[in-house]
Amino acid sequence: MSTAYYALFHCLARCCADTLVGKTRTHRREPVWRQAYRALEHGRARAQCSRPAIREFPPGIERFAEVFVDMQGKRHRADYEPRPLEGRWKKSDVADHIAAAAETIAGFDAAPLPDRRAFAVFVLLKSRSP
Repeated sequence: MSTAYYALFHCLARCCADTLVGKTRTHRREPVWRQAYRALEHGRARAQCSRPAIREFPPGIERFAEVFVDMQGKRHRADYEPRPLEGRWKKSDVADHIAAAAETIAGFDAAPLPDRRAFAVFVLLKSRSP
C-alpha cells in the first residue's frame, strides 16, 4: 500500500518542483528544485486535496486528489493498524491499487501545464484573503 501512495506523493512533489522551478537541469538551480520538491507535506496535501475547491481543476487533477486522499488513508491503515478492520491486504488488492495509482498519475500528467502549476501552488502555499 505504501508503494501506491508514495508513487502519488512523489508524482505530486515532482510536479511542484518541475512546474515552479523548472523541469530540466539546464533550466533550474538544483538546490531550489530540491527545496520545492521537499516542501510538500503529507497532511497539508491531504487537506488541500479534500477541499471543495478541488472541483475547479480539470478531471485528471480532481481524480488525482481523490485517489491521493484515499491511498493515504489506506497506507496509514496498512502501516499503523496492527489489525486492519478490513482484514489483511491481499496481494491482488495491492497490485490493483498500484495499477490504479499508475493510471491516476498518467491522467494527472496529461493535464495542461498551467493547471498542474496551479495545483502545485494550491497544495504548497497558504491562501490569504485580501
